[in-house]
Amino acid sequence: MEIFSKLYTTIQRTLFPMVEEEIGELTTKQKLFVAIIEMIKPSRFITAELSWSGLGRPMKEREYVLRSFILKAIYNFPTTKALIENLKTNPVLRRLCGWEYGTQVPSEATFSRIFKVLAETQLPNEIHQAMIKEHHKTKLVGHNSSDSTAINGREKSCRKNTPKVKVKKKRGRKSKSELAAINELEQNEIKTRRLELQGSRPLNDNLADLPVDCDWSAKRNSQGKQESWKGYKLHVSTADGGIPVAAILTSASVHDSQVAIPLMQMNEERLGFYCYDLMDSAYDAKEIHEFSRNMGRVPIIDPNKRRGDEVPLEPAKKKRYNERSTAERTNSDLKDNHGGCNIRVKGNNKVFCHLMFGVIVITAKQMFNMLL
Repeated sequence: MEIFSKLYTTIQRTLFPMVEEEIGELTTKQKLFVAIIEMIKPSRFITAELSWSGLGRPMKEREYVLRSFILKAIYNFPTTKALIENLKTNPVLRRLCGWEYGTQVPSEATFSRIFKVLAETQLPNEIHQAMIKEHHKTKLVGHNSSDSTAINGREKSCRKNTPKVKVKKKRGRKSKSELAAINELEQNEIKTRRLELQGSRPLNDNLADLPVDCDWSAKRNSQGKQESWKGYKLHVSTADGGIPVAAILTSASVHDSQVAIPLMQMNEERLGFYCYDLMDSAYDAKEIHEFSRNMGRVPIIDPNKRRGDEVPLEPAKKKRYNERSTAERTNSDLKDNHGGCNIRVKGNNKVFCHLMFGVIVITAKQMFNMLL
């Protein structure tokens, strides 16, 4: 954290005055953009797949396009077309990204092709991981909160994520109660089997086992009303101060408990040691409790009221549980201000890539806020 503090001081005292002398006074969002670019240094992430190999027609500046997608998340532009229009008409934003003239800004098709490569290589997730390891791993983290949020998709839902009921058939039509009981039994069997295996498997195997295609799901909102959506579910782990540590995008139908252990494994790689795992009642499973304890942490999980043996949280744990609101604020910030509701791409990789640019912005913003 001391290195990050020095970086922030350098940005405030040296970089901002130098940039303002060149292009004029910067707004709050423009200063945030400059600080993020200086923090992550995008040029080091431009690998062979994104750089020009020297054969054929020279490729557009990939680093400038990467900066532009970060700018898009900061300003919450709804489409790439809106981003390009702002780059062509706003000389300050254009020069911050790297282009001197409006005619140098690539076409929408070029932006789309580069975005596809960014999504396939999961570069935004790699950048976010580097941010956490470089600037937050040495900091002692007390509470780590996990939560999920619905992501609406703009594509057809698949059916392969819905398990088929495998029971012995009998004559006659089944009643609605029998069909509901069969479906619930198989769903519980699938959830239990996955949770039992996750504790003994490495992170990559657990991630590969999670469904990731677009499908339908439903949940009760804060008013107790049932609402459904088609798309995905973003699972985010948030540390103290509202700093997102890890994120996983799954199918909308995946239960929150199925992603708890993979998130904790990612937290272990990026943060090292932290003290408390805070989760709501959807994560109340003995496998999750045991895994958290085996990692040397204290699980504070809201008891599920559907269980007959519900035991309320102790007063001290209940007070610490209130810190879990940081995860909800992160989800709200992503949807309201940084592109979480502006999904215009299709496929898990592209949707995750789009969302991770917003997560990168929130991570940097919250880190800088902790130094103010």
